[in-house]
Amino acid sequence: MWLREFCQTVQTHRPLFVALHCQEVGGKNYEASMTHVDSFIKELLSSDAMKDFNRARVYLDKNYKSQEQFTALGCCYFIHESLKNIQQFDFKAKKFRKVVGKEVCSDALPSTATLEKEKFPQDYFPECKWSRKGFIRTRWALADCAFDLVNIHLFHDASNLVAWEKSPSVYSGTRQKALGFVLDRITDQRFERLPYFIFGDFNFRLDSKQVIESLCSTASMQTVRSTDTNEVDKLIFRESDNDHKVVLQLEKKLFNYINQDVFRENNGTQLLEFDRELSVFKERLHELDISFPPSYPYSEDSSQGKQYMNTRCPAWCDRILMSASAKDLLVKPENEEKSITYDNIGPSVCMGDHKPVYLYFRLNTGAGKPHANKHKCCVLQ
Repeated sequence: MWLREFCQTVQTHRPLFVALHCQEVGGKNYEASMTHVDSFIKELLSSDAMKDFNRARVYLDKNYKSQEQFTALGCCYFIHESLKNIQQFDFKAKKFRKVVGKEVCSDALPSTATLEKEKFPQDYFPECKWSRKGFIRTRWALADCAFDLVNIHLFHDASNLVAWEKSPSVYSGTRQKALGFVLDRITDQRFERLPYFIFGDFNFRLDSKQVIESLCSTASMQTVRSTDTNEVDKLIFRESDNDHKVVLQLEKKLFNYINQDVFRENNGTQLLEFDRELSVFKERLHELDISFPPSYPYSEDSSQGKQYMNTRCPAWCDRILMSASAKDLLVKPENEEKSITYDNIGPSVCMGDHKPVYLYFRLNTGAGKPHANKHKCCVLQ
């Protein structure tokens, strides 16, 4: 299902350069499922939608036995046969090299010269015994336009109850620290500073305390504590009248709200006011207007493509962000509809617990020059 929807998106927009960023390569049960990754990549490379992409670079962090380095990130880049002037940066030699043929790299990522990969320090998220969160950066040059593509996976909310305690939540602060680490790293003095696109699972959440207070504004709250530890086990919000109907039940891994339609109607945009984690970086990161529903957590039942799981408050976890200089590269001709599209993939079908998002645009190479080229690009998260 995922592959079909991806290929359909490529065939609809017909980009010349495709960047696909994945997190959790191998899935949650990666030790058992990692063996399927290679066959998936092989099927992807040989699919009809990709038959005219004669060059590819695929990077898969599959070595889960190396806990100090394992991020489970996957980066796939596809170049159309008609695109003649593309190069990739060698971070060790500090120069660009022509991209030829198709390469799949997974066994030696730490020593691969064409990418930078880092895992966040363990003390960033001490609640986990160990974490797979980190980032991978690659650098590309298309004609005279060079830019960075960064695959990122930030920390999740471990407990709905902890996230509810204060505004903004402690988890928001952890993600802010990690994202700041990445931004500082990709703009330091080691290499020339370039426009950059960052796309992946940021795990951005709505401000839990404020969104719950809004959704349950007329409800009364009941606190249920553990008989053993006296710690809060659950919060139950009931309507003041109407037979005290339960509006929301909140537990560590339960967010059971009475009306899921609020997250789907008008693409849930009435809740965007509670999506505030990016505001800390408003001087450094930019995003196009969101016009799709929260990307997480969708049901993994194949018959429930539009249904959210009752585990977390739906949120726009999956995003495509960019520097101001990268945003300036996006071209939107006045006479062309849909020249820039920021949307999700497979809105009505099951794509897993995250609904992928993509950004399709024309990249202006040679801006301001009389013979500037406009190349179709598509980045998918």
